Amino acid sequence: MARVHATAAVEAGAQLAPDVEVGAFVHVGAEVILEAGVVLLPHAVVSGRTRVGEGTRVHSFAAVGGSPQDRDFEGEPTVLEIGQGNVIREHVSIHVGTSQGPGGTRLGDRNYVMNGAHIGHDCQVGSDCVISSFAGLAGHVEVGDYAVLGAYTGVHQFARIGESVMSAANSKLSKDAPPFALVAGDRARLLGLNRVGLLRRGLDVGVRDALKRAFHLLFHSKLRMRLALERVRSEVPGVTEVDRLLEFIERSERGFCR
Repeated sequence: MARVHATAAVEAGAQLAPDVEVGAFVHVGAEVILEAGVVLLPHAVVSGRTRVGEGTRVHSFAAVGGSPQDRDFEGEPTVLEIGQGNVIREHVSIHVGTSQGPGGTRLGDRNYVMNGAHIGHDCQVGSDCVISSFAGLAGHVEVGDYAVLGAYTGVHQFARIGESVMSAANSKLSKDAPPFALVAGDRARLLGLNRVGLLRRGLDVGVRDALKRAFHLLFHSKLRMRLALERVRSEVPGVTEVDRLLEFIERSERGFCR
């Protein structure tokens, strides 16, 4: 049976796995689903149509599953889905989606969301990401796997952050950040390949060298982008990570950091 502190408020209809822990003065809404091993520390609030995945910890004063900060929202049924093994620290806010998005806000697995960060409505966050203190994601932002957003990073609505991107503290991203890139500044500019991130991720030297060559052709060769894309395809074939980089660039609608 779930361990629920006597001062916690768990509304009728909430679904709690048998080993869930609910701390003092926590509030759990009627449509919330807490999977195995979820821990809610004192004063956390989980509301809305929210599913919290196995082994996730929500720290004190976090507000998870609140209604979106969108003037057009009229209470339509949308969701927040949080995967397994996430850590959501103090004073984090994460909102459900809107009818104007993909139907919900989603976080993958094993993300670490530090204190004071905000994840807005309809955001799609991958797995193994770090969202540092006081970073803010506006609505409809996409964040790829293994991204690291430095403290106070701000991301414009509909912008995309590619996989294994590292943004320096205080970065302001109004355009897309290409996968595997290191970006910084207001507005953020591309500084180069995120070499440390690739090493930490465990990508082998062949992949790292291929990405280095692709970055040179795309961002430092002064070739027009169409020609640079063609050169990368001809000179760096058969590398999955490079293919994903090219696809990301070709799908960009806002433009990307350069």
